[in-house]
Parts: sequence; C-alpha cells; structure tokens
Amino acid sequence: MIECTKLAEIFKANKFTFFAGVPDSTFKAWMSFLDERGEEGLTHRIAAIERDAVAWAAGYHVATGNTGVVYMQNSGLGNTINPLTSLTSPEVYDIPLLLMVGWRGEPGKKDEPQHVQMGKITLPQLDVLGIKYKLLPGEMGEIEKVIAEAREHIDSTGESFALVVRKGLFEKYTGQSNIKQSYDMKREDAIKIVLDALQPMDVVVSTTGKASREIFEYREKLGQGHEKDFLMVGSMGCVSSMAGEIALQKPDRKIYALDGDGAIIMGMGSLSTIGHYKPKNLMHVVFDNGAYESTGGQPTTADNVNFEQLAVANGYAGSRTVETSVDLRTAMADLTSQEGPYMLIVKVEKGARADLGRPTTTPVENKKAFMNNLK
Repeated sequence: MIECTKLAEIFKANKFTFFAGVPDSTFKAWMSFLDERGEEGLTHRIAAIERDAVAWAAGYHVATGNTGVVYMQNSGLGNTINPLTSLTSPEVYDIPLLLMVGWRGEPGKKDEPQHVQMGKITLPQLDVLGIKYKLLPGEMGEIEKVIAEAREHIDSTGESFALVVRKGLFEKYTGQSNIKQSYDMKREDAIKIVLDALQPMDVVVSTTGKASREIFEYREKLGQGHEKDFLMVGSMGCVSSMAGEIALQKPDRKIYALDGDGAIIMGMGSLSTIGHYKPKNLMHVVFDNGAYESTGGQPTTADNVNFEQLAVANGYAGSRTVETSVDLRTAMADLTSQEGPYMLIVKVEKGARADLGRPTTTPVENKKAFMNNLK
C-alpha cells in the first residue's frame, strides 16, 4: 500500500513538486493529501478540466524550467489529447510532463459501465501518443525506482512520461476537510424535493456521480418507474448540453437538468450555447456542495463562482439561489410557470449515505425507456 507522506518525499526527491489536475477516485487519498498538505513543499492546482491542467503545467514549465505533474482519471485522458498533441508535443513546444493516470475499467476487473471502453484503450492510447509509461507499483521501494526512471527519461529525452495507477493502491488518508458548510439539506434531501415537485410530463437529465444514484433509489422507494430520468454515467460536464437539445426538440415537455458545481465548472462553456439558443422549457438545477464528492470530497472552485450572475451573463432568462428546504419548495413551485432557460442553484451540505446503491438497470435500458417516454 502507498502512504501519501512517503510518496510526497519521493516526488520531492525527484524534483516533482507541482501538481495540477482533476480529482480521481483511484487515488483520492493522494488528492486529499495534496489539497491539505500543499504547504509542505508541494504546489497544487485543481483544474476545471484535464486539458486545462496540462496548460497549467505547461505554464509552470515555461516559467520555471521544471516539470509539472498532471493527474487525472483515464476518462479525462481524452480531454488532454489536444494539448498533448499541440501544446506540449515534442513536435510543437516540446514541454515535458509527468502524467499520473488512474486506470478505471482495467481489463479483467469489475467496474462501472462508463469505464469499460476507456479502460481497454488506456495503455494503447498512451502508445499512440508516444508517451512512455509504467504501472505504479504498490511497494515504496519499487515506487522510488519507477519515479526515478521517469525523472531520468524526462531529463535525457525531454519527453513526457506517464504513471498508470491501478485501483486500491493507496492507504486511506484521514485529513481534515477545509470545506466549512452550514446548510440544512444534503443533495439527496434536495433531490427528493425537486422530484416531488415535478409535473407528470416533466423529465430529468441528471449528472454523473451520486446524484443519479440518489434519483434512482428515490424512484425505487416510491415504487415509480425510471422512464422519466436519463441518468448520465461518465461524461462529466455534458448534462446541460444534452438536456438543452432535448428541450429544443421537445418544446412541449419541461426538461430539468440536474447538475453539480464541479460538473458545471468543467462544462462552463455550454452555458453560452444554452443562452444563445434559449430553450424556454429548460430548468437547470445546480446542486452546489463545493466538492468533488465522488472522488473523495476534494474542493471545487465553486466558492469563487457566482452561478446566478454567470447564468444571466450567458443569456439565461433568470437565476436564483436557495439554501433551505423551505425556499427550495417555493422555488420549485415557481418554476412551473417560469420561462427558461433558468438556473436554480441549491446550496447543500457535502456528504452522502454510506449505503447508497447503484442503478440496477443498464445504461442502454435507461436510454430506451427514456426515449419511449419522450415519444
């Protein structure tokens, strides 16, 4: 097992002290350590999306001459293709990076459906990019050798190197979260209020992560079907764009896009497109807990974002923020007559049930039921 404090010393000994990326559950202990212990000689930037992390590390290299580490889940590797082939490539600006890639969907290991395809192509993708890689070992002595090899490769060739990280390697890190909140709802409480307020013809498109799982379980508890909900898995940051087009194609149905603060920050450019095409039947509900909860609760940059102003600045018809269950019920009642696109920001506490399950239907079954309902 990998102990975070010892890994930090190995990185520092090999002159890797700058880290940028998007949190991943594969090494969530390391992400939490970085966020809370950065003052100990490590610099940490939580990026909105993985391609931006590459750019942050490129800026670090150009400013200092040193090599930055870019961390990501392998699903985010696809988001880095453009800057890896145009910004940092040896054929362009020749900026070396050390990549730290969490390997979800590793062939032969059980994982969620959204990780299977990327799991199969993770190593071939690195081969196509011409990036040498090694699997990160679980024993500290072997880790020292691999990171030293990465350092030597970067110094001798000027090319990037990748550490591929399997699930279950890291010891649990029990740090203290720096997210301080005092709201009267958790996301699951707020989701129940939202679903209870919907009209019979209304449909939901929900973001990846625990929100979709909570929606599924609440429908099960009520004995309802799932045909009114498109439960997105993976594709973080894409829910508002998908919901926006559904709204334009089905103007007689009210479409609720249920989003999260981390996801909306990752896909922030989609707000401009929504504001341009103005689907009047789109209600964009953002549950803001200030955290990447599914990957261990690392903080997002939502405390620096005024989502209300952001929505209106991008052409939304209106926006509103609520912090209590009473105000949320009032806001949901108001949305029945509200013209969209409209954004409702719901402030919620971080945290989810430890026994939260997963949908028992497949993504394809969910899609087919949802499409039949839209007909």
